[in-house]
Amino acid sequence: MTENTYHYAVMARAIALIDAAATPLTLDALAGRMQMSPAHFQRLFSQWVGVSPKRYQQYLALGHAKTLLRDRFTTLATADAVGLSGSGRLHDMFLTWEAMSPGEFAKGGTGLNINYGWFDSPFGPTLIMSTDKGICGAAFADTTGDPATFTDLQSRWPNATFVENPAHLRPWVTAAFDLTDQSTPLHLIGAPFQIKVWEALLQIPTGTVTTYSEIAGAIGSPKAVRAVGTAVGRNPVSWLIPCHRALRKSGELGGYHWGLDRKRAMLAWETARQDAG
Repeated sequence: MTENTYHYAVMARAIALIDAAATPLTLDALAGRMQMSPAHFQRLFSQWVGVSPKRYQQYLALGHAKTLLRDRFTTLATADAVGLSGSGRLHDMFLTWEAMSPGEFAKGGTGLNINYGWFDSPFGPTLIMSTDKGICGAAFADTTGDPATFTDLQSRWPNATFVENPAHLRPWVTAAFDLTDQSTPLHLIGAPFQIKVWEALLQIPTGTVTTYSEIAGAIGSPKAVRAVGTAVGRNPVSWLIPCHRALRKSGELGGYHWGLDRKRAMLAWETARQDAG
């Protein structure tokens, strides 16, 4: 188990404890429940996210999503007006992206070679897939090599050829989880409506959130909120296309293909790092 995997395991256990607690837990209580010394537990938290466990609990609180929606809401129409759409800079993590044509997508990946590999990330074991143009798939699992996670991504492009080649992917993966690096290319493979939704997701800056209805308006389909939610859920590139930043208008988290605990952890991790920086 590498350092990133171990840190995520600590976070997952802490989130479960926080969720189950009726009131906020003290450092001593959290550390004791996980059979660690308070100093060691505090150090792990600080290394992983940059703030104390007490502060991190505030970010993980159920109301954090509503706070984000109130204080860090991104209006995608404004983002479009200032040039954060189209072929320009869509998201502060990425310089380039390319979409498969509708005709190519309809072929189910026929003739497409996709490299894949398993990697550690701040949010658990991560399956990454790519074409020669960029990362096309990213999914999280509870265990490395989880067959269900692989089948889920593979089924998006059933006629493609899949080759295990982690060495080819490693530079892109390293950049993808470094918020200061902007060199990760993406190759979006989906239906035209899905591509439009994913493009809108790429306009949401780190540390902010938006709503499904905002996304629907930004792509010119204001009444298609339900369809937008479905397309968000079918995003094949978790974290890199930030579907975790899409919330319900009420401020509730909504769904997340890889688990709501991960969605909360991602929002908390990003916000805490933004505030710590």
